[in-house]
Amino acid sequence: MPVIFIGHGSPMNVLRDNAFTRQLRAWGKALPRPAAILSISAHWLTPESTQLGVQASPETIHDFGGFPQALHEMIYPAPGSPALAREAAALLHANPAGTTEEWGLDHGTWTVLHHLYPKADIPVFQLSIDYAKPADFHYRLGREISALRSRGVLIMGSGNVVHNLRATDRGASDAPRASRPWAQAFDDAVKKALATRDDPALIAYEGFGESARMAVPTPDHYFPLLYALGAATRDERAVSTFEGFQAGTLSMRCLQFGA
Repeated sequence: MPVIFIGHGSPMNVLRDNAFTRQLRAWGKALPRPAAILSISAHWLTPESTQLGVQASPETIHDFGGFPQALHEMIYPAPGSPALAREAAALLHANPAGTTEEWGLDHGTWTVLHHLYPKADIPVFQLSIDYAKPADFHYRLGREISALRSRGVLIMGSGNVVHNLRATDRGASDAPRASRPWAQAFDDAVKKALATRDDPALIAYEGFGESARMAVPTPDHYFPLLYALGAATRDERAVSTFEGFQAGTLSMRCLQFGA
């Protein structure tokens, strides 16, 4: 299976018909049908541990506030895959992982899968992000879980290359370019490094200069990219299936590694 990364942006995208959501729907039809989906979302952070969700019927988590009631009422009733989740946990030798039934599918997962696979008929399970670990740790875990690809598992990172909620332009329309130079500069730097598969530079993203400080004030939304990068082989080209910005500075860049 391919490996993908999705810049998920606002939860409101699940209700919107825009260029981003239309591309997700087209992308889901073009991808080979997976046996299951492993999601690494920016919204499941577990300091000092890595966890795999082993629910047979994962809950749809509405982990946000201040949005319309229609969003809170949405359900994504995909089944889980406890057996594959436990298999994934067994692959993590560098940092043994635990399993839990106390999570589900957070909005970094279900709001994009709603467009990719609207029938919710493919098993989905999540891997948490150990927020206490550095960037290279998450890349290495991506390498370890890559074996699941041969089992028909679609590995999906869900975050945003540029994510600074304190520096968005809330009234800005969706656009191909950022409203602020630092956001565009960082997105361009990531795109350039992806083109040559300069994985060390992407791991050490702080080296992209002053723009990195503004674009990644906290790494929670950047780390899912490193899981996808690690799960892809070094000879797999990164194809940007979507690029553009919402709210002025949120990079909606989406990537696919492998056919």
